[in-house]
Amino acid sequence: MHNPAAPRPARHCTMPLPPPLTALHDLDAQLAGSGYAVLDAAALARLAALPGDALTAWGPLWDDLPPDAFLKDGGRYRRRRHGCFIVTPATAEVLPQPHRAHWQPVEYNALHGGIERWFSPLHAEMADDPAWRQLLCALAARSATLRGLAASAPCYVEAHPFRIDTTDGIGRPTPEGAHRDGVDLVVVVLVARQGIKGGETRVFDARGPQGLRFTLTEPWSALLLDDERVIHESTPIQPIDTATGGHRDTLVLTFRAGGFQGPA
Repeated sequence: MHNPAAPRPARHCTMPLPPPLTALHDLDAQLAGSGYAVLDAAALARLAALPGDALTAWGPLWDDLPPDAFLKDGGRYRRRRHGCFIVTPATAEVLPQPHRAHWQPVEYNALHGGIERWFSPLHAEMADDPAWRQLLCALAARSATLRGLAASAPCYVEAHPFRIDTTDGIGRPTPEGAHRDGVDLVVVVLVARQGIKGGETRVFDARGPQGLRFTLTEPWSALLLDDERVIHESTPIQPIDTATGGHRDTLVLTFRAGGFQGPA
């Protein structure tokens, strides 16, 4: 018989691990020393010399991302766009490039590498915004510093707005698994989390077993990764309420010296 006075079993609640935030003045040293850094939303805005609401103004654009038609697992959980820019930090010059395919070698993306993937272009409201240019210039400067390059060297930037949703019951932010991207610097900006659990970020030293895990939860916070030194992935997402579903929105920016990746 149940005893109402008996203690109830403890309920185990797994809370997301918070990210290890980096002070803005320590950003370059943290990237050089550990291969990663995390900025909160206020620090990311300060890095680009922007008011706090300049980035959040782009948020509604994630409601208009076309489906990704190239998912080899047959999933319907990913929507995205794509754009390319050549950025010269020293002169604050940002040159939009003619629309092109996104391409990665199979060495970096065993699932989707080796093929030209054509996605719809970025919204003009974002790509033509002066705030966008400031953001790209500020991050391209960090990429140049990381690689010991002059700020006058051109940086080749690819931009990917993503929405991962729970249409299939589960959404996979990185269906290719833990990976590198074949670039110099990767920046993952969390735009929104709506009605989901999961989506934990995992960063591992490419040369050994060391790693860490955490969950980005603050909109417009950013993870910066030295792509030569670390590999990264995000765990699948699931809906908190299957009736309403949910999604995780991110902006992924990659920075590379010497040119865009493309078939030889």
